[in-house]
Amino acid sequence: MPPEEIFHQSKKQVIMSSEDLQEPRERLTDQTIATHQAIVSLMEELQAIDRYRQRADDCDDAQLKAVIVHNMNDEMEHAAMLVEWLRRNVAEFATQLDKFLGGEGPIA
Repeated sequence: MPPEEIFHQSKKQVIMSSEDLQEPRERLTDQTIATHQAIVSLMEELQAIDRYRQRADDCDDAQLKAVIVHNMNDEMEHAAMLVEWLRRNVAEFATQLDKFLGGEGPIA
């Protein structure tokens, strides 16, 4: 394998796909970049919630479990703040939230 290909492969491993922009940064608007940052941050918060939930379920120590659940709830707060940022800054996101949040009956 040529050295430039090895370097290219190792470079790809360092960049997480969820953080990587799909298009050249210089061609994206500031709004698109900010929205991307919010979405990546929201994904990370949701992943943290999932990890803490699983860890809490698996924890046998009641005091430690309470700390883990507390941490999970903090991540939920962070996720909610990011959703609110998206609602305020991405019009169609706000439209979809208004359509589905707080309603009754089937979601789909």
